[in-house]
Amino acid sequence: MTEGGAERVRAGLESLAALAARVAAEEADAVAAIADRYEAVLRGGGTLFFAGNGGSAADAQHLATEYVVRYQNTRPALRAVALTTDTSLLTACANDLGFDEVFARQVEALARPGDLLSLHSTSGESPNVIRAAQAAQARGVPVVAFLGKGGGQVKDLADVSLIVPSDDTARIQELHLAIEHLICDIVEDRLRG
Repeated sequence: MTEGGAERVRAGLESLAALAARVAAEEADAVAAIADRYEAVLRGGGTLFFAGNGGSAADAQHLATEYVVRYQNTRPALRAVALTTDTSLLTACANDLGFDEVFARQVEALARPGDLLSLHSTSGESPNVIRAAQAAQARGVPVVAFLGKGGGQVKDLADVSLIVPSDDTARIQELHLAIEHLICDIVEDRLRG
């Protein structure tokens, strides 16, 4: 075992736990309100759309899967789509229109009033995430944003922003996924029947 490895593990997990405790103390009501929004969209027959870049793209796929397939319990499928998964669409759009349009173009094609766009961005400054929020606004589709590092430009484009108070990309993404899992748990429990 590498010397200092165990101490580094302890320090990292304690730091993550402290950040999670801070978010729990400051944002629990906001997270519950986002769960209410997700539930209302799904009850109304709408679709949850998820998008982000890098690790946040992986989270988008992960989360859409939790709603469509199942999270904790087997129940009817819920409408959710990750805008990060169609490689033909993503590469054609990036090639023909530019990478900034890869999510916005899908929002224009697929999203309608009654749906909701959930964006994940640790900085809130990614041009393609900003354009997705703008495209959703233009279509009357609400935007929920999971952000960090102060929220960037996206915080002002979203109907609801949850900003993890950190500049550490990994910690931000870890909490985004944990929070989204809590939301999914709430929504699945309410819609199970």
